[in-house]
Amino acid sequence: MFKGILPALVTPFKGGEFDEKAYRKLIKYALDNGADGVVPNGTTGENPTLSSEERQNVISIAVEMCRPIGKKVIAGAGNNSTYATIDLVNSVEKLGADAALVITPYYNKPTQSGLLLHFKTVAANTNLPIVMYNVPSRTGVNMTVETAVELSYVERIAGLKEASGNLAQFAEMSAGCAPGFTLLSGEDALTLPMMPLGCAGVITVAGNVAPKAMSDILKYWEKGQVDKAWETQKKLLPLFKALFVETSPSPCKKALEMLNICSAEVRLPLAPVKAETEKLLREAMIKAGLL
Repeated sequence: MFKGILPALVTPFKGGEFDEKAYRKLIKYALDNGADGVVPNGTTGENPTLSSEERQNVISIAVEMCRPIGKKVIAGAGNNSTYATIDLVNSVEKLGADAALVITPYYNKPTQSGLLLHFKTVAANTNLPIVMYNVPSRTGVNMTVETAVELSYVERIAGLKEASGNLAQFAEMSAGCAPGFTLLSGEDALTLPMMPLGCAGVITVAGNVAPKAMSDILKYWEKGQVDKAWETQKKLLPLFKALFVETSPSPCKKALEMLNICSAEVRLPLAPVKAETEKLLREAMIKAGLL
């Protein structure tokens, strides 16, 4: 159902307010350079700092720009409350999203039984396809292979964004999950290694900055041109690293500012990147052919 390059969009700000003009420019840049869809209102979009109105805006604009050209919108709708998550999924369905990205509950640190009950309850009370999101570095809980496999057979749970960084875990998930269940990478640097293990694409931070190169990696892979895919990825490796030297999306926004797409402004508690991070980003972007 979902595949290819799906940038996890940043949310541009200007003077503390949502910058719609820059946001539209960012989406156009991604779509014009090979993105297969977009993911608004996620962690990279600084979701926790957005107002309810801003969350609706970033999703609605993405749908408006993507739907006419057949591109997908997977909208962030996660929360650490199961019933708040249900409300969020139902709200993004009304806004026209193709699916909801639902993170494993953070802070609560549920057991695997809790994760099973959480996702099954959300799926039973919503109609939109759900893409689960496993990112233990952010949430403090890892979805196990057994849990992922069981949930892959639940109606309306369509896929998983896997960002544990564990290739062995990903391989076991791919081997056991239901036929047609979509597995997406949540780690830019691991996307190419994940492809032979059944990966369908990537929800990508780097796709904000380098959508064409990210798209080229998968296109080369699909054509069997593995050497070209790897050569393209090698050029991006310093960028992948630089984008996470400080808490994302601060480095990503600084990189986008260098490309004149949006400002580097972030909302507290995030902070602007340090001078040494800006230097690393510039060097990485030059190596990637972006500057």
